[in-house]
Amino acid sequence: MSPGRTARTMATPGPGISRRSVLVAGAASLALGGLAGVTLWADEETEESKEGDEAPAAPAIAGAFDIARPTRLWRPTALNDTTGPQSLAFDDTRGDVYVVQLAQGGLTLRGEKGPVDAEDRKRAGDLCVTRFSSAGERLGRMYLRGFGHGVSMGVEPEGDTVWLWMESQAHPRTGYGRAVARVRFRDGAVLDSDDRGVRHHRLAPKGSSRVHPAVDMTTGRLLISYRQGEEHGYSVHRLQDVLAGKEAPLHSIGRAAFLKGETFQGCALHGDYIYQLTGNPYSKSDGRNPRDSGGNTYISAVHARTGEPAGRRHVSVDPSLRYREPEGIAVRVSPEPLLCMGFSVKTSGRRNIALYGFEQRR
Repeated sequence: MSPGRTARTMATPGPGISRRSVLVAGAASLALGGLAGVTLWADEETEESKEGDEAPAAPAIAGAFDIARPTRLWRPTALNDTTGPQSLAFDDTRGDVYVVQLAQGGLTLRGEKGPVDAEDRKRAGDLCVTRFSSAGERLGRMYLRGFGHGVSMGVEPEGDTVWLWMESQAHPRTGYGRAVARVRFRDGAVLDSDDRGVRHHRLAPKGSSRVHPAVDMTTGRLLISYRQGEEHGYSVHRLQDVLAGKEAPLHSIGRAAFLKGETFQGCALHGDYIYQLTGNPYSKSDGRNPRDSGGNTYISAVHARTGEPAGRRHVSVDPSLRYREPEGIAVRVSPEPLLCMGFSVKTSGRRNIALYGFEQRR
C-alpha cells in the first residue's frame, strides 16, 4: 500500500454467520488492514447454535488453496462503468487491485463522434480498467478500445510504472481477443488496440481464439489461455522471453481439465498450479442454474507443467447474492498468498463486484 493511504475494510456479515466468528474475523481484519475481511466458513452454524459446537469446515483443496475457507474481502462494490466485472489482478507492490469490465453503452470516448451502444462496444472489444485501493476505493480508470472481452488479465509493476497484460486485437464478430498486449496503465487515458505503440504477441497456436493472459510475478511467468475448436489449452512463458521476442513456451497444455460443458470465467497462474474459474449466473427455478441448487461455480486446479488435475471444488460462499455470476480469479501474493475470485452482483441500474479470498492449505 502506498505511504499515507489509509486502509479500511469493506466487510459485512452475511447470512448464516455466527456472532462469535464475525467478532474474531473483524479483529483479524483490523489487525491486518487492506485486503482483509470476514471469514465465512462453508458450514458455519447460525447465531442460535452453541458456540462450543462450532468447527471449521474440512479442507477442500484445489492446488495450494483451501476452497472451504472463504473470506469476504469486498461487499458488492461499484466499478467505474455500470457493466459487470470480467477479471481482476493485483499490484502487490502497492496493494492495488485492477478490475476489467466491458465499457458501457452511451459513452462518448476520445476520438468518437457520438455515443456507442452496449452491444456495439461488446462486439468491438471495448474495455474499462478500474484501479482500486486494497480497501475498495476507486483510484483511477483507463479505457482500452478494440482489445477484447477481458476474461483474464495480469499486472506487472515496474518501478513507478504499472503494466497491464491484456487480451488484444478483438475479433470483429465475437469481441474476444486473438493476441495479448502489454500496455501501461495511465489514469484517464483512452488507448486503441491498433495504436502504433501497442505491441501484440501471438503466443497461442495458430488458429486459436479467445486468447487471454495472466501473470505470476513471483516467478516472472506469463500464462496464455486459448481455445482451439472445442478444446481449451494453456501455455506458460517467461515474461522476459516474450518481451525479447521469444515465443517458445516453457510448458504447453493442449487439453485442460474440467471445462467440458462449463462456462470459462477466468484463470490464474501461481507457483505449480493453474487455477480455473467456471460457472454461470443464477437462472430461473426451471433453468440450468437455479439459486436453490447452490450455484454451479467451481474452482479447479491443474499442474502448470503437465495439466494433470490438482483438485476441483464447488464454491458455495454467499448464496444469497443477487445474480451471482463468477467473474475473475487471481492470486494476491502479499502479505500472504490468497486465491481471490469475484462475483458480479446486480443492483439497481448497474452491476457491482463482490470479492472473496481463499487461504493456503494447512
